Amino acid sequence: MKKILELTPDAEALFVRRDNRFLATVDIVQPFKEADVFAHIHDPGRLKEILIEGNRLLLKRAQNPQRKTKWDVIAGKVNHNWVLIHSGYHRKIAEAILRQPEISPFKERYEIKPEPKYKRARLDFLLKKGEEAIWVETKGCTLAVDGVALFPDAPTKRGKRHVEHLIEIRSTGERAAVIFLVFRSDAEVFSPNWETDREFAQTLKVAQEEGVELYALKLSYDAKAISFVEPIPVNL
Repeated sequence: MKKILELTPDAEALFVRRDNRFLATVDIVQPFKEADVFAHIHDPGRLKEILIEGNRLLLKRAQNPQRKTKWDVIAGKVNHNWVLIHSGYHRKIAEAILRQPEISPFKERYEIKPEPKYKRARLDFLLKKGEEAIWVETKGCTLAVDGVALFPDAPTKRGKRHVEHLIEIRSTGERAAVIFLVFRSDAEVFSPNWETDREFAQTLKVAQEEGVELYALKLSYDAKAISFVEPIPVNL
């Protein structure tokens, strides 16, 4: 394993309920006790295997002290392992990987341009080296069933549009790729979630057939840092 991003929580809590898509009520238990605290959920997924009453969560204080919600949920416990569920860290994690050829799926060092504009949309990265360009979109995966990492865990029209953009880019002759950041250390293979979002899965299959590169990278979180574990196979 290779450490790529330090991430220390400020508190541990127990999940009480999900008030809406982006808000949870939790009971803080460490390093102090406080009941019925609001915490922001920075992930639009269902997270049904994580946001279970009484499940352990890790929190971080909001960087903006003026924000109404003073806490962010950053991880939840699954099968004795912490699973990162704060999508705000995805781009930092992906960029840290891309800057290290020994763990990057592209195996070389590129100039990295974050949030490049494509038509009316923005993708995550544009990698450049001389005349070569690679357009990259990243997705975080928190769901796994019987060793299979599955994305998405809720329908994602936005994710489908991103893949469609990559298909268009690939048709011009430039390289395009999707990197799935798999935050489940029990996953051994990645697959699109056909049952939850067949349209996304079908679009991803077309993308692969058209030459869009698909990568799944397994990561772990020990409540101190995010570490790169290994690439895992993509099975469509």
